[in-house]
Amino acid sequence: MTIAIDVKPLETPREWDRSGLPGWAYHSQALLELEKRELFETHWQVAGHVSDVPEPGDYFAFDIGNDRALVVRGRDGEVRAFHNICRHRGARVVANDRGHCKNAIVCPFHGWVYDFDGSLRGAARPKTFGELDKDEFGLKPMECEIAHGFIFVRSRPGPQPSVAELLMPFAADMAEYRLETLQPTKGFNRAEIPVNWKSVRDVDNEGYHVAMAHPALQDLYGSTYKDIPYPQGLSLSTGTFDPHAGRRWSVRHYVRLSQPQDGMAEDKHRRWVYWGLFPNAVIAATPEMVQFYQEFPVSPGKTLIRGGIYRYPHESRQQKLARYLAARIDRETYAEDIQLSVWSNDSMKSSAFEGFHLSDLEYGVRNHHDEMRKLMPVLNLQDAPGEERVPMLNDALLAGR
Repeated sequence: MTIAIDVKPLETPREWDRSGLPGWAYHSQALLELEKRELFETHWQVAGHVSDVPEPGDYFAFDIGNDRALVVRGRDGEVRAFHNICRHRGARVVANDRGHCKNAIVCPFHGWVYDFDGSLRGAARPKTFGELDKDEFGLKPMECEIAHGFIFVRSRPGPQPSVAELLMPFAADMAEYRLETLQPTKGFNRAEIPVNWKSVRDVDNEGYHVAMAHPALQDLYGSTYKDIPYPQGLSLSTGTFDPHAGRRWSVRHYVRLSQPQDGMAEDKHRRWVYWGLFPNAVIAATPEMVQFYQEFPVSPGKTLIRGGIYRYPHESRQQKLARYLAARIDRETYAEDIQLSVWSNDSMKSSAFEGFHLSDLEYGVRNHHDEMRKLMPVLNLQDAPGEERVPMLNDALLAGR
């Protein structure tokens, strides 16, 4: 089933339930397994950019919950995605996060050989297998779509429409950044942090905390910053340079050095923007660079942050310096957000914790939680139902709608 996207942003209702998800949802292993099934397997994930696999045989791989994704460019120039699982014994057919296969993909376990289109070329000692249908034993494909130069993958069909339709509310805005022309600055970023993935998303889904917790961002664009929620958990957050920005060293020099990109609309020259994609990803742009970042659950109390940073193909020395300063400001902000996530996540274990009470400025958090409740109605239960009952109760609640 697909759901059409209303391109209009949501308005904050005058009266709404200001409570967030229950505290037990941030420390439940049973819920985590449900999230992998209902969120991470069935929703589009930003895999990378087409520039990450420029030549035939170039690949990168990453894990999505219990699934392993492999993205490779074929001899025909097409970018495809597969499950990184050999059809023989389930080994990873590529062991590294990224690389290049010269002539074929060769499983490191027993040497089964696959072409870049996923088809099986042959097994080692093929006569020991009897009849082996090479079409039947090719790599299992994942859904794969490209939009604005970014590669999106999905393990299996879910409630979201095509990527093009999903991104429709942002399409015109994104097009002005010429995202398809970007080039990677380095490999993918990876870091594990000791919190539940939802705590990271809760912090990132609202800008109410910017004035207090992010002095550099407040200096840069605090007076103009706003969060705009959209249907299906999408969001847009944006701010333009304050006229008097520059109290902090990095902001002062960044604003001085920041230059417009050729062909970029004037209203983008001094703007930072974040396009939020449900359930766990953001694509962010400044005048100098574009990045994506996303959270994947490792355990109820551990999250993998993965992302990539990209630059424009032609940049002056001044733009390169501005990009360095923008990245420095962003690193400061990231460290501040992680600390906030840890504090929030730990508080839910306390006997004094009585849930969230959200401001109108935090309606983006509510929007994200509402989407999760639609897919996993067990999250409407304020009291922990017991680990063994979580999947059963969720199925019963879905069936009773």
